[in-house]
Amino acid sequence: MSFHDRPQTPGDYDQPPPRTDVRPNNNSLAIAALVLGILAILLFWTVIGGVLLGLLAVIFGIIGARKARGGRAPYGKMSIIGAVLGGLGLIASAVIIAIGASILNSDEYKNFDDCVKHADSQSERDSCARDFDREIND
Repeated sequence: MSFHDRPQTPGDYDQPPPRTDVRPNNNSLAIAALVLGILAILLFWTVIGGVLLGLLAVIFGIIGARKARGGRAPYGKMSIIGAVLGGLGLIASAVIIAIGASILNSDEYKNFDDCVKHADSQSERDSCARDFDREIND
């Protein structure tokens, strides 16, 4: 007598049938992408926060979304949201870095830096700062 040939007992009705559509319970890449994307948005003003965390969020988000699209993992939308947040953090950080680099390479800043290096007192440094503000605003 095989398993299918035996008569059913009352205890057999209490157990649910086995599921055939079971997917993995988690997509750790999607969770990592979302967390890193949020951190990249919050810390975009730092190089590590915006650039590094943003780049990792984009990479993990893309991989997580591809896994979800292939049916190997859930949370595809979470992966996409993490990748988008990471990309925004990356872009914002790149803009901050570009602005900082342009200010540091400007003639006005070079004049200010030279003035401060040759200043002997606090009043001379204050005068350098006022001159710098005037050059920037003109």
